[in-house]
Amino acid sequence: MNKLIPKEYYESIYKINYKKLKDNNIKCLLFDLDNTCLPYKEKTPTKEFQKLFNKLTKMGFNIIIFTNASKRRTIPFTKLNINCHYSSKKPFKHNFNKIIKKYNYQKQEVCIIGDQLFTDILGGNRVGIHTILVDPLSESDFLLTKILRALETILIHKYTKKGLFTKGVYYEK
Repeated sequence: MNKLIPKEYYESIYKINYKKLKDNNIKCLLFDLDNTCLPYKEKTPTKEFQKLFNKLTKMGFNIIIFTNASKRRTIPFTKLNINCHYSSKKPFKHNFNKIIKKYNYQKQEVCIIGDQLFTDILGGNRVGIHTILVDPLSESDFLLTKILRALETILIHKYTKKGLFTKGVYYEK
């Protein structure tokens, strides 16, 4: 399988079939932060976000914000008792493996949910965990992310021609 193609693709974190993930023995959800959980420029978690994470915690998932952002960016989320792993250096494997080992998971029990092919999806697929792509919440991005999004657009165009992946055509495994 191509390392840049997600196993599942949804419009947002609010549309994901979490029950199906639970039924497939997923125990840990690694959430990218910027433009996955909140728009890039938002500083504090929304009520909708808090409600979803409370629901997922009650379902028995271990929730971890897994972001390339700084520690400072994660402070509002740690105040909600959400585990955060900042400066994750996605798509590199090291910190994915660190989380898997720290919490004593098997790779098939972990899922990464994010809005970028070149960081979240590539990193998760390289490690061998379940990957879910969601559409970005806003067009506002960090400079490097804007560059990666331009490359993503070219790649997605090629994938669409080959029938491998089409932006806006959502699916689940």
